[in-house]
Amino acid sequence: MPISQQGTVNTTSLIVPDLYVQIVPPQNLVLNGVPTNIVGVVGTASWGPVDQPTIVATMADYAQSFGPVMPRKYDIGTQVATAVQQGAQNFRCVRVTDGTDTAAYSVVPGCNASFTAMYTGSLGNKITITLATGSQPSTWKLSVLLPGFEPEVYDGLAGNGAAFWNGLAAAVNSGQGPQRGSSLLVVASSGGTTASPAAFSLTLGSTSAGSDGATLVASGQLIGTDLSSRTGMFALRGQGCGLALLADCDDATTWSTQAAFGLQEGIYMILTTPAGDTIANAIATKAQAGLNSYSAKLMFGDWLWWSDQVNLTVRLVSPQGFAAGRLANLSPEQSSLNKPIYGIVGSQRSGAPGSGQNTAYSSADLGVLLAAGVDVICNPQPGGSYWGVRGGHNTSSNPAIDGDDYTRLTNYIAETLAAGMGQYVGQVINSNLFAQIRSTQLSFLNNMLSQGLLGSTDGSVPFSVICDTSNNPSSRTGLGYVQSDAQIQYQAINERFIVNVEGGQTVQVARQTLPTGQVN
Repeated sequence: MPISQQGTVNTTSLIVPDLYVQIVPPQNLVLNGVPTNIVGVVGTASWGPVDQPTIVATMADYAQSFGPVMPRKYDIGTQVATAVQQGAQNFRCVRVTDGTDTAAYSVVPGCNASFTAMYTGSLGNKITITLATGSQPSTWKLSVLLPGFEPEVYDGLAGNGAAFWNGLAAAVNSGQGPQRGSSLLVVASSGGTTASPAAFSLTLGSTSAGSDGATLVASGQLIGTDLSSRTGMFALRGQGCGLALLADCDDATTWSTQAAFGLQEGIYMILTTPAGDTIANAIATKAQAGLNSYSAKLMFGDWLWWSDQVNLTVRLVSPQGFAAGRLANLSPEQSSLNKPIYGIVGSQRSGAPGSGQNTAYSSADLGVLLAAGVDVICNPQPGGSYWGVRGGHNTSSNPAIDGDDYTRLTNYIAETLAAGMGQYVGQVINSNLFAQIRSTQLSFLNNMLSQGLLGSTDGSVPFSVICDTSNNPSSRTGLGYVQSDAQIQYQAINERFIVNVEGGQTVQVARQTLPTGQVN
């Protein structure tokens, strides 16, 4: 009784009398939508891998991977922290340096054994390493400590001379079994030491201090290179980001590169103009840069005052993290327009806390900015006195595609189809294949409809999918081509709400009596 997968046996050439069981896979592939809440952030940090995307969900995760929030330009932590306050909880962080970063390093007193921080950065200078008497007779215990990190303790280190130091280095670098893995903080070297072990306590960096390599970082390092070993922004390729930003990157010469990257990867890039920018300069700079793409959102350089709870100060930060975090916490059919943003205590235009300054945007100001494809975070909003994104637009000049919702919903649908429909490649072209392709896409779109991501004002079905002989003639299928054509109508965003009120002593009110007798 052979059991096989359908398609692996030629059922027209069977000879032996027997029962043949074939496993038939489901005829219709089910598509599950890709995540839309992943935010890519590129910038500097005081710890962590360089040019390697790292998953971060919370600020505790961030501290473990990259150290504390640093009160300086281009800091990853600042953007992650402001985005987290909006509900974002799925990040891919890429640390960049100017090439001068170093790892903290110390030699053990009285011998050649040494310890080097696992990563470059100033955070390594806070690591303390202690060798003391072990819990068992004639043994030693090595402790590696860094505030905010889990203590690493290597107990039961035995031996003398070179054997001891080689064993210590092996324990730190390879671990002592399943309960005590290798160090996540330091790398140890025996240095050929033959001296007898003696108790010591040292702070890493006493021989050579660690440095962040952040002083000379500029837009070039943030953009990076798209070579075999990708750096900077290009390290985010294939990470599934729905949104991304280069922390505090206000260099207009990078905008077109960022927009092109967003188009290639299906990422909504959040850009910013320089702090303290003027409306006229922002508009002129955007036009000169030739930025006109639905893949990028340009925030006006009215930077925001934010209470930094790590460094206990109120400081001016880019609007990128706030905007990206707000969008990440919205379904893709939604706009950032008129959605509350949290954690802002002022802006350059409205003034710092306690300054007494309170300058709001006029309708004329907003009209000029939004018409030019430049968005802004301000207070008040149409819904009340709270901070929020005032336009909900990308940088495209085409009113049919200039909304946040167009960018994110288009990217979501395209990325989902790209992730799931490839299984049909290599299949035999016939009517069954056409039906399966069409059914798969319709099932996905119906799921979107039932969840409110799609809809229509008159209740009609807002999509159609064609995959049959009408768009797949034999002259094309004979060459191995199959084409599926989908039309999807998105829901519009209520941006201009008009309420007409007619009042006065002479107004004649028309009332309609409903069939049940109630007056409307």
